[in-house]
Amino acid sequence: MDKPITILVAEDDSDISRLLCSIIRKSGYQPQPAFSGTEALLYLEQREWSMVLLDLMLPGMTGEELLKWIRLRGGMPVLIISAKGEQQTKVSALRGGADDFITKPFDIEEVSARIDSHLRRLTQIMPPAVARILQHNGLVLDCDSQVVTAEGTEAALTAREYEILKLLLSEPHKVFTKANLYESVWKEPYFGDDNTVNVHMSNLRSKLAKAAPGSEFIETVWGMGYRLKT
Repeated sequence: MDKPITILVAEDDSDISRLLCSIIRKSGYQPQPAFSGTEALLYLEQREWSMVLLDLMLPGMTGEELLKWIRLRGGMPVLIISAKGEQQTKVSALRGGADDFITKPFDIEEVSARIDSHLRRLTQIMPPAVARILQHNGLVLDCDSQVVTAEGTEAALTAREYEILKLLLSEPHKVFTKANLYESVWKEPYFGDDNTVNVHMSNLRSKLAKAAPGSEFIETVWGMGYRLKT
């Protein structure tokens, strides 16, 4: 499933905030209102956003201060929506890192079109998203939450066991040698110490079997290594 597009709306006027959130929802995106610069900063610190709509005259922390904070940390599009329509204000905001400047009062269709335009441009320059869910034959590994389930039951794995399983799930039909596993997971040269890999693999299999009794997920390819069962 694609990650939802979330837009932070930093606007202290409740009527304008409601209008902007309505525009965003009608375009199929998820808005989050913030009614002060301080509140907007809290949201910015908590998670990543697809875009920020930013008023300049905010209580607590000004829009200019927020813009500077955002630009020091990320590349998300920032659209200024402000009643301060003087040419110098626009130039300063754009030079300060804003991607666009819309003057109040604004046209609803224009705001919607500009949001779509900047998001489209962003998706064109972003690299393809890396798969965040790996799954094969009843095994599911969520790369974001780092939760592993076997036939729907969560398996509590150590960091090494998790990395071993993640590697196997990244190429389900490949046979991984013990050297492959050790060098990929431990990030050290492999000098033939089979015991380390054997112990971790045995523990991993045991935990998966406990989560899903009767199911076998990993097979040994004798003389070669390990792979997921097809």
